[in-house]
Amino acid sequence: MSHRSLIERSPTGLWCPSGGFHIDPWGAVERAVITHAHADHARPGSKRYLSATDGLGVMRRRLPTGRHEGLGYGERRSIGDVVVSLHPAGHLLGAAQIRIERRGEVCVFSGDYKLEPDPTCRSFEVVRCHHFVSESTFGLPVYRWPNPDTELSRLRSWRRRCREEGRNAILATYALGKAQRVLAALDADDAPILVHGALRPMIDAYREAGVEMPEVLPATREHAQTHRGRALILAPPSALAGPWVRTFLPASTAAASGWMRMRGLRRRRNVERGFVISDHADWPGLLGAIEATGCERVSLTHGFTAPLRDHLRRQGHDADILATRFGDGEEGDADLPSESATEAPGEGSADAASGGTSLERRPESLLFEQDPLEDRSS
Repeated sequence: MSHRSLIERSPTGLWCPSGGFHIDPWGAVERAVITHAHADHARPGSKRYLSATDGLGVMRRRLPTGRHEGLGYGERRSIGDVVVSLHPAGHLLGAAQIRIERRGEVCVFSGDYKLEPDPTCRSFEVVRCHHFVSESTFGLPVYRWPNPDTELSRLRSWRRRCREEGRNAILATYALGKAQRVLAALDADDAPILVHGALRPMIDAYREAGVEMPEVLPATREHAQTHRGRALILAPPSALAGPWVRTFLPASTAAASGWMRMRGLRRRRNVERGFVISDHADWPGLLGAIEATGCERVSLTHGFTAPLRDHLRRQGHDADILATRFGDGEEGDADLPSESATEAPGEGSADAASGGTSLERRPESLLFEQDPLEDRSS
């Protein structure tokens, strides 16, 4: 059988015809196998959901309706005419790659993934396959991550400096995955730590799953007054653009995201500092993961798909683009490029119609700038 028939695109999402299920569907379906709980991959309305046992608590908070079932990493399940297993993706708690096997042919759908170790979730596992369906969120050569421990150390140094100067440190971070990863890197010396109400449910879900993080307080007016000029405050990026942030002045602002690799994106976010901490694979990580699978064919689902596809073809790979609707949810790093010159194409754009972002249309400074971050001393 052809690799293509293991996963096909349908109006409601990616469809496995031999198994009778959808993968991360963007419409309501009978049976969905879900890679992770970010809103662009885990959407409401389906009747049955199968996901990794590690992240069931997070998934149920994200999708309170429908029947949920967990599958342990590496556990095999026969569904229709295929055998399905889930394998760690390293993206966030419970994130999984979906391995589908039929008559000796193996297809792996990566979902979102990162290769760096993260104490809040299982590390990425290489899964050998014939066909690898990969994300390409950061599929440009300019996206190369610094050492994550170094960035987290810089973040803590910035936080201490703010406290010494009598200012709060307000960090823009996403509610699911990034907030918990940052918290897990902190300790009692970083207290008091206040969190915006939008972050609290997923922090609680991680705690219930056994992830260790320091204690946090709600970011209320009362706590703002009690800890004036001394607090580290975690909030979603949208909160920094509204009146909520005024309650916590005087303050210094920063963001933790892979998009902070680019100066212009930090300026557009209107934050003073940018910490390059991503829950996605960078350019070398994408190339390394694809190579490690030993795949005969690779399909790219979302992000800078065309530049990565073209590069892979030049290296002799059979590479194509599998159009999806991922990357348009409120979670994850997907919202930043839509406000910048580096945006990944949305549906209906010229680039999207051609299958991705054209490398030729991007200025050379965007593709190969060596060190776009200013003032990396803290």
